[in-house]
Formats: sequence, structure tokens, C-alpha cells
Amino acid sequence: MQILKTDVLVVGGGTGGTAAALQAARRGANTILVSEFSGLGGMLTSAGVTAPDGNELAAFQTGIWGAFLQALQQRQPEGLDNAWVSFFTYDPRVGADIFADWVAQLPNLTWLQEQTPLEVLQEDDRVIGVRFAEFTIFANITLDGTELGDLLALGDIPHRWGWELQSEWGEPSAPIAANTLTKTYPVQAPTWVVVLQDFGETGLAPKIPAPPRYNPAKFTPAWADYGAEKFLNYGRLPGNRFMINWPIAGNDYGEGVERLIGSAAERSQFLQEALWHTQGFAHFIQAQLGGRFGLAEEIFPVSIQTSLGGGAYALHPYYRESRRLKGLVTVREQDLLPNGQVAPLPIRITAQGCETAENICQSIAIGNYANDHHYPSGDISLKPKSMRWGGRWTGTPFTIPYGSLVPEITEGFLVCEKNISVSHLANGATRLQPLVLGIGQAAGMAAALCIEQNCQPRELSVRSLQNALLEDAIAPAAIIPLLNLAPNHSDWLYWQHYYLDAPEAYPHSGCCPMRTPLLDMPPAKFNISGIFYRHGEQDYTIVLETPHDPNQVKKTWALVTLTPEIDQQLKQYECENNIFILGKKNYSGGWILVESIFSVLA
Repeated sequence: MQILKTDVLVVGGGTGGTAAALQAARRGANTILVSEFSGLGGMLTSAGVTAPDGNELAAFQTGIWGAFLQALQQRQPEGLDNAWVSFFTYDPRVGADIFADWVAQLPNLTWLQEQTPLEVLQEDDRVIGVRFAEFTIFANITLDGTELGDLLALGDIPHRWGWELQSEWGEPSAPIAANTLTKTYPVQAPTWVVVLQDFGETGLAPKIPAPPRYNPAKFTPAWADYGAEKFLNYGRLPGNRFMINWPIAGNDYGEGVERLIGSAAERSQFLQEALWHTQGFAHFIQAQLGGRFGLAEEIFPVSIQTSLGGGAYALHPYYRESRRLKGLVTVREQDLLPNGQVAPLPIRITAQGCETAENICQSIAIGNYANDHHYPSGDISLKPKSMRWGGRWTGTPFTIPYGSLVPEITEGFLVCEKNISVSHLANGATRLQPLVLGIGQAAGMAAALCIEQNCQPRELSVRSLQNALLEDAIAPAAIIPLLNLAPNHSDWLYWQHYYLDAPEAYPHSGCCPMRTPLLDMPPAKFNISGIFYRHGEQDYTIVLETPHDPNQVKKTWALVTLTPEIDQQLKQYECENNIFILGKKNYSGGWILVESIFSVLA
């Protein structure tokens, strides 16, 4: 068996693992990344969820997530604003190519493909490496980036699976006692994504066969409250394709979900059933909507060794939840709930002598998604954590503390995926792709700094990690959520450091004082004009005076934005006045994404 040695070992080429490996190598650590599949990116690519949720505002498009969006915009000329579930949809092959190209640019990053871990090697309470079928890799720091937290189980590293009751941490939405839901669905339901193609009104798509155990009654109410067109446009991709990741009587599958952490045979059985369930949904869609809709072939590579999917089917399910580390800090539901417009910063009080103490902000990544849980039995009641901003609904911003990446007792080890130290309830907001990229970036930076400083993760200065993330030469990442300040503003770095030094001053509004004005928007030739209406706070529409598209019959559109400058201008605009904007119409969502306002009335 081949023996390899490295500074940093990342096991798992999903969203978090890919980001961790990139960041560790970019920082200078010799890094090995071992992936189960032949592609990188996980949720963002091989799992087919190419409509990312969360961190959509320009202020949160930072770090590797921001760089990924910029690369997508450059490589996908059709644009990203195609669906109504997300502002960013793309061909998964484009996303996979971006990650592969980034890895190839790093001579100190070795990528080994289609390998799964078999054993975690330890000395006392320290992880020293991982054994695979064809090789063993010894590393100073090992990161678990697997989809289901497999290293946690293999290494017997303390972790959680399932629900916590209200008595554990006092989470307001937690159940008081175990019930049918907690017993039937210990974690959220995964989804096996499929991509469909519109072959045109005169085209006939190849027939999608019904799978074993097909029961059309399961899917009958799927789009009853939406209509077929809106259902398909939920995940519209370029090229008249549709990402099918539909939670209502759709392709979520959670029957016997505990088999995912059972034997290899049990996991395989669950995966086969989940794939059949999605095949049944695709068959149902085609049967109901006609032969023009069929499978979009060659979207995902076929890997006989490690995958049931391929072609139009994702290589593996979209796992919303995994085993979860027992870390130095656990993120709970109340840590994500709004105190004003934002959640409070994670602060630890550290004594410095007999009479003084210091408030240390532990934030290392930003998220802002609402708390969203998926169970086949339906939604559950959760405390709200959302707000209106930029003319639309978005999630309350919150942060992830460094201690949630670090085990309670195990040395030489970090997590970098959905397997952070988080409660089952809070996982509904921390599991999203952009945040997991941020978690992976922070974990990879932490691992590289541990190599530089010759220390263990629990000994690492959080401030040194925060400074490194903020000042990274390639993809600087925000760690303090500031709604009114995008990363291209000259004051961005100042206010990020300011609230690290004075976390108690962090405003409940999530908006910092402006030392210098917001960036002036460059003059732009408008392409849309009409009458501006304000229907309530952060609720705007435009009634087009003369549609520029002769085939366009819709005259009233919602106005939305992702940028602080436009948000401020829309707040000040006078109702029922002419407005001239540069923007793009999203026919799926019925909105215009405003890029510039040509004329603002005083």
C-alpha cells in the first residue's frame, strides 16, 4: 500500500471540502484532497443543486463564494438570474469546471479521485491520518469534508445525529418530548436531483421509464398550488433546462433515512430507493405535462465505481444534514434569530487577569438563509428569521463561530461541511451552499495557519484566522454581516476590523456608519422605464409605460436589488413618479433585478 504524507488532508470533495483544500493550498500548506467522485463541489455541482440559496446580497458575496459567482458570470453568457428560487442558476458542468481549474492552478494541492475513507488513524486523542483502499495518508491536520460526516464515525469522534429536545439548550422551536416526527425523520430528507430538458412543442423527448414501486399518487399534489409553468421555473437553468429539487410531494426522500449511517448495504439500499423515487417523479412530470419534457442527458458524468446517478441524474443526493460534531461551541436556534435585523455576534468573554476581561468575537463565516427544514410529512413551526431588504424577502444575517469547527477533545482535526457543531434545528439555516463554502474556506485557512504556527486547532488564535480571511490575497471573506456595505467599498475592511475589536458595538440594524458615501453608481443608459410604486416597506413595483419587447404583455413587475446603493435609492424614490433603470427581467420570478437607476428624484 502506498504511503503519503502532507501538511493538510481534506477528505471529501464536496462544497466545504473543496473550499477548504483550495484555501489551505493557497495559503501555502501542502495539501491533499481526496474526493469520492470525479468532480468537485458537492451540493453546488455533483449533487445538482445549481440554484444556491442564501448569501445572495452583494454584501455577502465575498470569499470563495463571491469568486465562484464571478467565475460563473464570466463562463455562462446566458446570465445567472433565470429561476425564482435563486438569483443564480447555472449548468453544473460549468461549476465543476471552475473548481477543477482552480485546483489545477495550485502545484501544492494534490487531488485524488474516487476514493472513500476506510479508517481514521489516531495516536492517543490525535488524528494522524486516514486509510483508503489504495493508500494511507498521514497529515498534521485532517479535515472531514464528507457529505455525511463519515470521519466522525470512523474515528469515533464525539458527534450527534437527530433531534435535540427543548431541555437540552432551550431552543424555542425544539420539541418538548420525542414524537412521531422526531422518531420517523431523525434528520432532514435528502433529495436526489434530476435535470429535465424542454425539447420544444414539436419535439418528443425519450420516454422516462417508471421505476420499481412507482406510485403516481405520491406526486399528484406536487404543483397544484403553483401551476405547471411556475413549478418548472422554480429551478430554471440556461438552455431550457430545469433543476428538479421540489419539496412538495416531489423528490425529497426520507423513508428509513437512518440507514444512511447504518451498514454499507443499508446505505446502498436507501440510495437506490431515493434514486427510484426521483425517477418516479420525473416519469410523473413527463406523463402529466407531455412528451416535450424529458431527461437532460450528459449533464452529470457516469461513474460506475461510485455512483448510481449520471446523465440527467445527480451523482448523489443533496444531503441537507449529516452527523454533527460535538465541538467547543454549538450553534443553536437562538444564535441565529434576529436581534433587530441581524443575529447577535458570537462573543466569548475571556478573563485577562483578576480585574479585566475581553470580549472576543468568534465569527469566521457569514450566513443569512431562513431556517428551512424538509420532511416528507410537511413543514414544521419555527421561529421566523427573515426580513425584507432590496424589495424582497431575505434571511436574517448570522455568523458561525470558530469553535463549531473544533472537536471537544480530538486534536489534529477540523470539520468543514454540514458536519459542524450545530443543533438539528439550527442546521436548517447553516446547511446552505454559500455558507458551507465560507465554512470550508475558514477551516482550510485555520488548518494552514496551524501548520504555520505549529499549533493545534484549539490553540489557534481566532484573531489571526479572522485577519487572514479578511486580508486573503485571492478571495477575502467577510466575517461581520454589514447590510449596507459591499466588499468593493473603501470602508469595508475598516468596519470589518472595527466590529472585531468592539463586538458589543455591532448595530442591531446590521448597518455601519458611513465614513465615506456609498459608491456613486456610474451613469448608465437605461433600458426600462415606467411608473414607480411603493406598496409598503421594501415592496416596490414598476408599471411599464411602453414595453420594449413586442411580445411582452406583462406590464407590472416587482423591483428588486442585491446592492446597497440601489437599496438606498429605492427607499428614497417618490411613489408614482417616472423611474428609469438599467435592469434585467426575470420572467420566472416576475421581477426586474435593478443594476442602476438612471435618474433619482430629489
